[in-house]
Amino acid sequence: MAARLVIFGRQGAGKGTQCEFLTRHYGAVHISTGDMLRAAAASGTDLGIRAKSYMDTGQLLPDDVMVGVVQERLELPDVAELGFLLDGFPRTVPQAEALCALVEVDLAVNLDVAEDVVRDRMLARGRADDTPEIIGERLAAYAAQTVPTIAWFAQQDRLVTIDGVGEPSEVSNRLTAAIDARLGAQ
Repeated sequence: MAARLVIFGRQGAGKGTQCEFLTRHYGAVHISTGDMLRAAAASGTDLGIRAKSYMDTGQLLPDDVMVGVVQERLELPDVAELGFLLDGFPRTVPQAEALCALVEVDLAVNLDVAEDVVRDRMLARGRADDTPEIIGERLAAYAAQTVPTIAWFAQQDRLVTIDGVGEPSEVSNRLTAAIDARLGAQ
């Protein structure tokens, strides 16, 4: 069975590392919002041109544009065959509702790492856009928009929360054990 997963976690929680592992483990297509938006913008489709107009001005894309971009990607043959691992979408409850109206989502996984830990991780990686102010804004946006989305998946009984602190291999083992336990129970 092809796994259809959504991955949540604060910036700096290790989602990228764990998504690489989960993609190899389950064979699902890793769909990163950032990569997907860049591909849509380059595609020249009406939706891609619309997405690019928002991206070029630094604006967040409206839910209908985001959902359209995701829908285009989910309709490609590799996703139908292999399943998906969505990273960075959905970020809001309306996006989650739209996603679940488009496709069956097996499970949402919340990689839980405390805010002070991710703040320290982001500061330590030394990226130019990882200033204390910008990190604070990102974490506030996550709390305001994404935390309610995680709660929505919990209400749908489609959420597992995993402790994301530890060596990457330890976290990977916890993730696959929790995912397998839930997917095996379906």
